[in-house]
Amino acid sequence: MYKPYGIIPPIITPFKEDGTVDLDAMVKMAVHLVDNGVHGLFPFGTTGEFYAVGDEEYVAALKAVRDAVKDKRDRYGNPIQLLAGCSHITTRGVIHLAHLVEEVGGYDAISVLTPMFVSQTQSELYNYFKTIAENTTLPVIMYNNKPKTNVTIEPATVSLLAHEVPNIIGVKDSTGDMTNTEEYLRLTMDVKDRFHVIMGRDTLIYAALHYGAPAAVASCANVAPRVVSDIYDKFHDGDWEGALAAQYRLAPLRIACGMGTFPEVIKEGLTLQGIPVGKCLDPIGELTVKEKEKLRNVLHDMKLI
Repeated sequence: MYKPYGIIPPIITPFKEDGTVDLDAMVKMAVHLVDNGVHGLFPFGTTGEFYAVGDEEYVAALKAVRDAVKDKRDRYGNPIQLLAGCSHITTRGVIHLAHLVEEVGGYDAISVLTPMFVSQTQSELYNYFKTIAENTTLPVIMYNNKPKTNVTIEPATVSLLAHEVPNIIGVKDSTGDMTNTEEYLRLTMDVKDRFHVIMGRDTLIYAALHYGAPAAVASCANVAPRVVSDIYDKFHDGDWEGALAAQYRLAPLRIACGMGTFPEVIKEGLTLQGIPVGKCLDPIGELTVKEKEKLRNVLHDMKLI
């Protein structure tokens, strides 16, 4: 069964001026990230504006990313990990997307966000993830992003699913609540060989690694792939001081993501680096002139431009 590790960016989805996915730009972005040290790629996460594409573009982009890195290896000599975002407001909608990923092939697991808008009970969330897992051949990683969905997967629910459903192999925690992450880890310690807690808040990667998390899905790795990868690689090498320095170096960029509507800061950061990826789809607007200048200063201080 797949075991996630390292830094896995939720790769942005580049759009052309007409609002269609720019597959050429997405391929270049995938190669750029891998060449700068990341250990995997995750199309159609929250950062990838998963809600903005239909089935045809979804499948085409998954294939483009897969093919772009199929012959590449990370610093540990392993193939590049591939996760596919399968998020929808209904159970059947997620299962439909999961079957598309199965047809595409080459993906290690799917990531499933809690449903948006609907305020589920924990019992409903249990049934949601269990039903999805039972209807796909792929490993499933649950995705808790309470700040965006206002829905949380409580630690007790995660523990039940981890122990009872064999192909639910992890949870990504983007709550920013380190106690929540710790409880996910504590309550699944006895199945840690097959269930993995992934950090989803960029400012907490170093802390999560010390707690025992094996991986992080980091949106800022789109803009600073080498910096974010250094947190994991240096930690893995035993250079905790170097890993912490990389975490501190990253922090101003993650904090700057509070400007504008997410993930526009990520796309503007790439534009400032000379990597054309377009803007977010409407209704997300561009940063103001003042915000762009503030972001430019952050990237300059980080020596990223």
